[in-house]
Amino acid sequence: MNEPEPIRVLLADDQELLRGSLRLLVDSTPGLVAVGEAGTGARAVELARAERPDVVLMDVRMPGMDGIEATRRICAEASGAKVLILTTFDLDEYVYAGLRAGASGFLLKNTPPADLLAAIRVIAAGEGLLAPSVTRRLIAQFTQFTQFAQFTQFTRTAADRPRPGPVLDGLTGREREVLTLVARGLSNLEIAAHLHVSTATVKTHIGHLLAKLGARDRAQLVIAAYEGGARLHVTAAPVTGWSPWKSSM
Repeated sequence: MNEPEPIRVLLADDQELLRGSLRLLVDSTPGLVAVGEAGTGARAVELARAERPDVVLMDVRMPGMDGIEATRRICAEASGAKVLILTTFDLDEYVYAGLRAGASGFLLKNTPPADLLAAIRVIAAGEGLLAPSVTRRLIAQFTQFTQFAQFTQFTRTAADRPRPGPVLDGLTGREREVLTLVARGLSNLEIAAHLHVSTATVKTHIGHLLAKLGARDRAQLVIAAYEGGARLHVTAAPVTGWSPWKSSM
């Protein structure tokens, strides 16, 4: 039986010492291989085009072209490379800008090595992943939006209630419910239990959401939900807990 191809990882960070440490970690892990190092965003774009990595570990602050613009350019190409932003700065502006640029995930540099290696595999599989602290803030802000939307549904007349924005106009009521629960960090299994449907049905709804919203993964679905959250009418019961992002069980 043939061994699966290793996950190809490109390292982009302006700190040479950190790049070296990451390379040692990646190359010493079965199933992973480092295919290049970049100290600038521009170099990361060049290497992504030349080496066709599966995953790019991308710093945000680099000289010249920053990691956000490099992410945008890499994700705009049809190489299939996924970007995992890895940074010291746990700032909302970086999170939102990075996800809008097409990044599939966002982790802090103090993430334990085992968690980072697991994240690389998750991103390579086409799923989205955020640091727990980032997920908590996204959920908190999204919940504030949806609670406001629910309140205005009762305090406004039908004539002056806000309609969904253009991006969300094509969604069914059930798809909006699923989008809300995805944004709150629930897995497919948890969404299925919450809505009393099968996981296969949830996966179908998520597939429709990805297609309708032009999203690559759950990370981009959350951005769409966040940006349209104040206009979403949520009929499902509120979710008080949260969990790290996962796409299925």
